[in-house]
Amino acid sequence: MHEDLNWAIGGEAGDGIDSTGKIFARALSRAGRHVYTSKDFASRIRGGYTAYKIRTSVDRVESVVDRLDILIALTERTIDENLDELHEGSVIIYDGEQTTMQDVEIPEGMIGLPVPLKDLGEEAGGAIMRNVVALGAACEVSNFPIENLDEALEKRFGDKGQAIVDNNKEAARLGQEYVREEFDAETDYDLECTDEDYVLLNGDEAIGMGAIAAGCRFYAGYPITPATDVMEYLTGRIEEYGGAVVQAEDELSAINLALGGARAGARAMTATSGPGIDLMTETFGLIATTETPLVIANVMRSGPSTGMPTKQEQGDLEQMLYGGHGEIPRFVLAPTTVAECFHKTVEAFNLAEKYQIPVYLTADLAMAVTEQTYDPDEFDMDAVEVDRGKVVDEAEVDEWLDEKGRFRPHAATEDGISPRAFPGTIDGAHMTTGLEHDELGRRTEEEDVRVDQVDKRQRKVETAQEREEWDYREFGDPDADTLVISWGSNEGAMREAIEFLEADGPDVRFISVPYIFPRPDLTEEVAAAEEVIVVECNATGQFADLVEHDTLTRVRRVNKYTGVRYKADELAEEIRSAVADMEATA
Repeated sequence: MHEDLNWAIGGEAGDGIDSTGKIFARALSRAGRHVYTSKDFASRIRGGYTAYKIRTSVDRVESVVDRLDILIALTERTIDENLDELHEGSVIIYDGEQTTMQDVEIPEGMIGLPVPLKDLGEEAGGAIMRNVVALGAACEVSNFPIENLDEALEKRFGDKGQAIVDNNKEAARLGQEYVREEFDAETDYDLECTDEDYVLLNGDEAIGMGAIAAGCRFYAGYPITPATDVMEYLTGRIEEYGGAVVQAEDELSAINLALGGARAGARAMTATSGPGIDLMTETFGLIATTETPLVIANVMRSGPSTGMPTKQEQGDLEQMLYGGHGEIPRFVLAPTTVAECFHKTVEAFNLAEKYQIPVYLTADLAMAVTEQTYDPDEFDMDAVEVDRGKVVDEAEVDEWLDEKGRFRPHAATEDGISPRAFPGTIDGAHMTTGLEHDELGRRTEEEDVRVDQVDKRQRKVETAQEREEWDYREFGDPDADTLVISWGSNEGAMREAIEFLEADGPDVRFISVPYIFPRPDLTEEVAAAEEVIVVECNATGQFADLVEHDTLTRVRRVNKYTGVRYKADELAEEIRSAVADMEATA
């Protein structure tokens, strides 16, 4: 029996690939199996190759690997696209009655199962159900109880009526029965089920869930791949907690609406991707100088310009660190797992309000669209702590009034954090301008006041560096000579890469960094290692530059910028090769 199984469905964009994959992923998770998904899709609505892949096991899985066991091929191109991952014994399910597939050649050593997907779908009630027929065939091939598919079908089609649900269940069983009766395809696959109950969600959904848990009550955004799912998750849910979602006409409006919500006293956020961050940059400076707490989620994709909107990259790091005119205090948080998207979102809101500062919360496409299983206890809403910072009420506002009884929203405090009065607070009325201002928020060009305000805003970052724990996550051998450092979504692939390296590779100490600014001081960790490697998905090594700047040590860079995420076995080979090169040139 295989330790894990890798399944995929591929075809043309618009053929229901994503929804079919989600149905199977949900069925697997409901059956107590761990799931890790990946998607390959073109940057258009119809046409172009697209695929949905699932890696599943009774043990936790945190990455994709370079192997494919069962493939549902709706087009001949699907086989060609996945040929490098198919192996002897792989099963390919395809529509043998489809004109373009009748002459398809199944590679030697693999098992081809021509199933009349369209005809069986029509028999169940409509040709549109051909994908569900294929799911039933896959259940038979993998020895996965088809009853586990029923709940997922009900979840997907329940709002369309019971007749549609029943038709889809019938379609799945026709696919299962056809394979059982027509083929003697013995496989080693046996998808064991357990009594575990897992939550299946992707990074964007985890960000949305974290926002609600943190008390976010206003979201403004504009649809953009791959950040749109944040808005889709919040829509219809945040309203249940007294909040609102506004779809703006563009990214400029989105961030300005979010700024208005935050100034009104609500916890507010927006989410976008690189091109949207470009447009939001001017308002980002206004947020910082008015000391308004706001969370901005940047779900990175491949750039520059329009780039490859549906492909993976971590190219926006310097943009988030340095973007904007003038010197703008900010925080940058980078969750390293889907689950951490939830927890870091909560933390981002707390940091924004504690220090009255804009916070970038950055994920990337690989994390945003990946569905992964988790124990529900990892998302304990009751354990979430909300810290709204230095908010003053009527009983406290007096100590922040000047000699004329006017509230000072930008008082130059020792820690840089001024008092914050929500609208409606008696004696807390105030104004703030985007021009340089005094403690009252009124514009000024006085040199001493200008220096005091700039220093005050910067002190907030210094205070946060002293008070907060800007730590890292560590895996592998703590005494290893080889240190690998990474950030963001590479963590899962690197953790599993360590397992590959345990067989015939170097011992590795792995540090995964979820804080970009402020960030942990890795000087001691780097000094203790003989070889230091920084892994990231960009061309120039933007995080490697930071490590070198902080530690004054040259590091080896392992970079991928093809638009595709790291695979665990691929990354293990990259680390093995990098260590060998460094040892050869030592």
